[in-house]
Amino acid sequence: MDLRGKSIVITGAGKGIGKALAMALAKEGANLGLISRTAADLEALKSALTEVYDIKVSIAVADIAVREDAERAVVSLQNDLGAFDALINNAGIAKFGTFLEMDPADWERHMQINLFGTYYVTRAALPAMIERSSGNIINISSTAGERGFATGSAYCASKFALMGMTEALAQEVRKHNIRVVALTPSTVNTGLAENAGLKIGDEDRMMQPEDVAELTLAALKLPDRVFLKTAGIWTTNPQ
Repeated sequence: MDLRGKSIVITGAGKGIGKALAMALAKEGANLGLISRTAADLEALKSALTEVYDIKVSIAVADIAVREDAERAVVSLQNDLGAFDALINNAGIAKFGTFLEMDPADWERHMQINLFGTYYVTRAALPAMIERSSGNIINISSTAGERGFATGSAYCASKFALMGMTEALAQEVRKHNIRVVALTPSTVNTGLAENAGLKIGDEDRMMQPEDVAELTLAALKLPDRVFLKTAGIWTTNPQ
């Protein structure tokens, strides 16, 4: 898919991987819809992008874990950009603790954002894709959606569920020429990872948000007749 002039929406767009995705896609000439909970992050990113690139950038402040917020954001962006050529579900949280020590509210919040938030946004955007018989949905999952680890029950559960939802949806909508992809990076050098207490190495040794953005663009640029079902990206030699 040629990305120039396409309408592409990113959740969790204000920081980390989402911000790197926005910058990479803007460079390709895509028009962007950006969703985040923090208005200041979105406004700053929109300003930075439109100063450099001749593209349209629309923003929507929303907590995607709230169904009404997610649906309102999608409608707002569709009104500005039209039907989405691609939706990149990137928003997520990560917090670690043993099964008994983690507060149930934190456990539930992982499911609300990492799984239900993606479900709400996708469910709102999908009908227009089906009507056009075209579209791309890329879900940023994690290696934690492929293998569990101690202290990761909440995060792993949300990402395993996301992987299952992604595969099931891909089977449903491929007949509408809609490609649904799961990407599974290992630890990425972001504020989310650092705040969660994950080990962050030197920039030249640790996976960066821009690396995940590059893989995402590669998936989108594949000919429309094929899609990348899932792909992992790992740091080569972590510290």
